[in-house]
Amino acid sequence: MKPVQIAAQLYTCRDLLKTPKDIAQTLARVRQAGYTAVQLSGLGPIAEEELVKILEGEGLTCCATHEPSLKIVEEPEAVIERLKKLGCHFTAYPGPIGVDFASLESVDAWIARLDAAGAKFAQAGITLCYHNHHMEFRRLADMTILERIYQKTAPANLQGEIDTYWVQYGGGDILSWCQRLEGRLPLLHLKDYRVTDDNKPDYAEIGNGNLDFSRILPAAEKSGCTWFIVEQDTCPGDPVDSLAQSYRHLLTLCS
Repeated sequence: MKPVQIAAQLYTCRDLLKTPKDIAQTLARVRQAGYTAVQLSGLGPIAEEELVKILEGEGLTCCATHEPSLKIVEEPEAVIERLKKLGCHFTAYPGPIGVDFASLESVDAWIARLDAAGAKFAQAGITLCYHNHHMEFRRLADMTILERIYQKTAPANLQGEIDTYWVQYGGGDILSWCQRLEGRLPLLHLKDYRVTDDNKPDYAEIGNGNLDFSRILPAAEKSGCTWFIVEQDTCPGDPVDSLAQSYRHLLTLCS
């Protein structure tokens, strides 16, 4: 992993991104923290053209986005148009909506929609990825739902955005998932996992939790990961400060 491959997932700063002015100010701070790339998510209303100007002005690359789950499968053409305006080649399905995870029929129908949408993205030169949470580690029939997602979709149509925290939370093996998605893992969400004083799992800045990123990063890199994206769903204070702390730690692990 090179420093230029480290990106910030802006969902971390969602409370600081309500207006175009907020967005401009926060992106300036993210750039000052060291990041040269961001994944767009959690932003308030802003025209793509204005957003591109802000990003270019700060020297930030839009490496990927998260788009609404239903829009990805129901209106892929609209998402493709947005991504082309942003000059972005990766987006990720952020999480399941309207799926009965107890029903094999419901799950398989949903996976088929993901695959069909992904084919349209691929035809437009854009890669659709899947962002997991913990619920995909529920077993259904003879495998976990996450295994089923990747087994029943074509690699050209759906690739991975593995989230380290949620794999850990769901009882999966992060290294194994980085390895099994070789050639199919362009994006990785770096999110540390800690246990609080009241014995509950929680998010942490990279290096403040229990995950061994000195092993995770090389495994993901070997599988072809392009973007290593820092995300922290909740922060103890200012989220940009947490992003900055994570970035500094990741620099110590860069090759």
